[in-house]
Amino acid sequence: MYTKEQLKEQIKNLGVQAHDTLLVHSSMKSVGKVDGGADTVLDAFSEYLQQGLLVLPTHTWEQINETYNVFDVLSEPSCVGLLTNLFRKRPGVFRSWHPTHSVAALGDDAADFIQGEEALDTPCSRKGCWGKLYERKAKVLFLGVNLSSNTIIHGVEEWADVPRRITDGHTLLKIRTPDGRLLDRPMRRHSSPVSDLSGNYVKLTTPLLERGIAMQGKIGDAKSILIEVAPMVELTMELLERNPDLFLDQDPVPKEWY
Repeated sequence: MYTKEQLKEQIKNLGVQAHDTLLVHSSMKSVGKVDGGADTVLDAFSEYLQQGLLVLPTHTWEQINETYNVFDVLSEPSCVGLLTNLFRKRPGVFRSWHPTHSVAALGDDAADFIQGEEALDTPCSRKGCWGKLYERKAKVLFLGVNLSSNTIIHGVEEWADVPRRITDGHTLLKIRTPDGRLLDRPMRRHSSPVSDLSGNYVKLTTPLLERGIAMQGKIGDAKSILIEVAPMVELTMELLERNPDLFLDQDPVPKEWY
């Protein structure tokens, strides 16, 4: 059974620094047995990153649609795991007002980080939190999950104007703000000509490791990958210039491309 201090040491050994901006995609089940459970895992990250910014996705794309169309910032559950739902309710955590791809953040500038997403009409706008991760030279940790969870790559495809990745039309969604206002938010949604576009993002793993952009290790029992966001985005942009439809299949990235 892992203790909080053991988890903090593993976070350090993987290459996370105390002042980093860190986005965590997670599977609590993969971490294994922890003294204090999921809350201890969140305590370990929160305490280790006291000088930085801890960010977890709190997405709701799975349930928010044209029928069930009100995203309540305070109460709508995240569809991406136990840790995300515990984290969004913690004291000091701020959640962005994006109706399908919100994030929650903890840190001195967390409130500033999550500002403004209610004004955006695409899932992963360059002007929103996903673009801010690039600007801040953040790191992203895949805690017991693989790169099929790599939401930032949805953003890169959007920023690169890859055809058929987001809908042309808008779905009328609404945002219930923490102070009770109801905001209209017409929103374009993710789109793809294949059934599992995100699953094909796994093909980035080898190029990122070989370029030294990604590091592998363990936190708890969870096999984990830590990636630097800026060079990942820049490499992916280069790959999409060669082939905008790179992620429509599972074929490996040609070695000579990286």
